[in-house]
Amino acid sequence: MKARDLGELVLRNLREALLRNSLTTLGIAVGVASLVAMLSLGVGLQELATKRLSNSGLFDTVIVMSKSGLRGFGRPTEPPRRTSAGSDQNSEQDHSPRVSPPLDDAAREALQKLPNVVEVYPQIRFPTEVRFAGKPYATMVAGIPDSARGNGAFDGVNGNFFSGDNADEAILQTEFAKDLSDKPSSLIGKDLVLRYAERQALGAQGAGASTSSNTENSDSGSGGFSVVPREKNLRIVGIVDTEPAAGFGGIGSGRVLIPLAVAETLRAAQLNDLRDAVRGANGKTTYASLTVRAKSPSQVEKIETAIKDMGFSTFSLLDATRNLRIFFTIFDSLLGIFGSLALAVSTLGIINTLVMAILERRREIGVLKALGAADRDVKQLFFAEAGVMGLMGGIFGVGMGWLIGRAVTFGTNVYLRRQDLPPAHVFSVPLWLIFWGIVFSVAVSLVAGLYPASRAARLNPVEALRYE
Repeated sequence: MKARDLGELVLRNLREALLRNSLTTLGIAVGVASLVAMLSLGVGLQELATKRLSNSGLFDTVIVMSKSGLRGFGRPTEPPRRTSAGSDQNSEQDHSPRVSPPLDDAAREALQKLPNVVEVYPQIRFPTEVRFAGKPYATMVAGIPDSARGNGAFDGVNGNFFSGDNADEAILQTEFAKDLSDKPSSLIGKDLVLRYAERQALGAQGAGASTSSNTENSDSGSGGFSVVPREKNLRIVGIVDTEPAAGFGGIGSGRVLIPLAVAETLRAAQLNDLRDAVRGANGKTTYASLTVRAKSPSQVEKIETAIKDMGFSTFSLLDATRNLRIFFTIFDSLLGIFGSLALAVSTLGIINTLVMAILERRREIGVLKALGAADRDVKQLFFAEAGVMGLMGGIFGVGMGWLIGRAVTFGTNVYLRRQDLPPAHVFSVPLWLIFWGIVFSVAVSLVAGLYPASRAARLNPVEALRYE
């Protein structure tokens, strides 16, 4: 049978039972719409999460920590015991882990020299007391590098970013700004006083030390320090909704953000200083963690490998996104399964429609076979009818799924605006989903038409012509 004749027969047969065929096509469209809507939800949520993480500027960063700083409490780091001869006892059987190098200025310089590294900076967070309008407020301060200027977390900042690396300025987190004033925006341009504890090595305070305790001070100066109260006046230049200084492994979230260069000059006592004092850091400045920024996210894995070879522990968002991709793959699979249930139900409608068409058109099938039509031609006719219904149902279904996604996104954004939250696009219909949605609809329709087409092809032409 020629393709033109086959097309004419298919269109004529579909027009003769227009209502029944339209309802069947609508059933397919509803099934495809549910499938597309659910998959577009999974794709939209994945794109939303990826976009938010990408805008945070953390995909190209690696957090570096000393392995010795990650050891749990109660796990002593004892040196190897020696015998009277001075040799290591059971040295051949000593399988204790190698001591991790300290995360100090030398390590910072070594990390800066690695290929494709843009900058290396410490994560500085310390507790403090802020005095504003004569009232004290306990909070956490965090240093922010100048490279965060283009960070997506500061896109909605009310006010301005820091005017320079060494500017005595501060950006307040919104919730903390509300603690200071009922109108947070009115704080911009005003001053506050930062009261903090400055760390000073004991050896640097020779004037306050007695001569009779020189040896004692010398020993203490090798790892001890004193705390001196200091104050710093800062000008409030902006207010930000998010907490971009929370970081990885950060102790508390920064609610008062200051330039990183200013935070380093303050020499504020941090929690890791107590650990260094107990272990004896020989007066060297060590860091709880360092942030390494790569030129691009594609270089992060190589940089991580190089840092681990140096004896440090690393973490990056790429490590977390691997698990995130696994989660969304499983999530999309479940959504696809549940969305396919409605499409599976619509296949029953296709089978019912075509079986009824066989009963109504038995005489027509007999005439076709009497005129020389082969079983293959009859099968092609019913397959073509099922395919056309699947194609039309797939096109309308994709459109319905897109409209459902737009409607849900609109309703979600209306709710978010009422809650003073930024809008979000939770549905996304990419081109590949449109293409495969239509292909899947046609494929399911052809499978559903397999039984009716085989049944029509097996009809005896003599009995079909005698059928009333």
